[in-house]
Amino acid sequence: MSGSSEDVGGVAVVGAGSWGTTIALLLSAKGPVTLWARSSELARELDTTRVNRRYLPEVALPPSVRVTASLPDAVAGAAVVLVAVPSHGVRAVLQAMAPLLPAGAAVVSLAKGIETGTNLRMSEIVAEVLPGHPVAVLTGPNLSREVAAGHPAATVVACEDESIARGVQDLLHCGTFRVYTGTDVVGCEIAGASKNVIAIAAGVCDGLGFGDNTRAVLVTRGLAEQVRLGLALGGHALTFGGLAGVGDLVATCTSPQSRNRSLGVALGSGRQLEEVLSGMHMVAEGVRTARPLVGLAEAHRVEMPIAAQVAALVAGETSPADALSALMERPPRPEWDDALIREVGD
Repeated sequence: MSGSSEDVGGVAVVGAGSWGTTIALLLSAKGPVTLWARSSELARELDTTRVNRRYLPEVALPPSVRVTASLPDAVAGAAVVLVAVPSHGVRAVLQAMAPLLPAGAAVVSLAKGIETGTNLRMSEIVAEVLPGHPVAVLTGPNLSREVAAGHPAATVVACEDESIARGVQDLLHCGTFRVYTGTDVVGCEIAGASKNVIAIAAGVCDGLGFGDNTRAVLVTRGLAEQVRLGLALGGHALTFGGLAGVGDLVATCTSPQSRNRSLGVALGSGRQLEEVLSGMHMVAEGVRTARPLVGLAEAHRVEMPIAAQVAALVAGETSPADALSALMERPPRPEWDDALIREVGD
């Protein structure tokens, strides 16, 4: 994999939401790309108007982006498939792709979540459903509209096979979008999934009327939770100090464009979850991820008190004010765990 999409064979993006559309736009600068939309209506609209009015109305897709509602058509001959559907839909899409995907095609997960019921990361689902296909993850502080508008941004693509990571890097790296590589798939996925849960908590604090100190504490202690779980699963501490970790966490916890933060603001302001979700046409991943994330942490004896309160909040088991009180009333403790200090020192 190197250079352009012509060099590596076909490139497909599965999922035409805001991020999938943005990724297709970036890829189109290097060569042809196929964008799959689940909805035939959306596919026709994109093909006709070249604008994703529902998810990304500010930009037009160039002719080099081919749009289809046929999954077999989208992945036929693809050497690289970037999966940009919400985490709760990943397994079903991968199962549909299984008999269609060319042998050896690389799968790049763009979803940030933990699967309900199995507590699996997205790359683990790929390995289970599509054995024999290399898997990478793409993650970072990547708010779709800013990236699509050409604002300077950066991301990281992680894969155990560094040549795959470099190939994806070559496909996406450009003058406005820097792509870094890494091998810590576990750390990147835990950071990407947990930051959505922490962002809900950050939004709740804003909705309750608290200020910058509270938000800073929430983000910092949320980062500590991410690192604890990441290390327990075999991730690397440095990952959480980079784009996948603190970079994405800060963007998601502070930006008005963040769906998870916005949902938290609404909850903190007194609105009910069902009411908030009914008014959103894009997925707030943290709602579905909170409970399996906590389950994963409990299975590895890792404390994630912020995530636990968010899980209780979205389950209707606590209120925003009570969740905050429960966090503030926890017993005093040292700031850093010995295990974290040893990991960073190593």
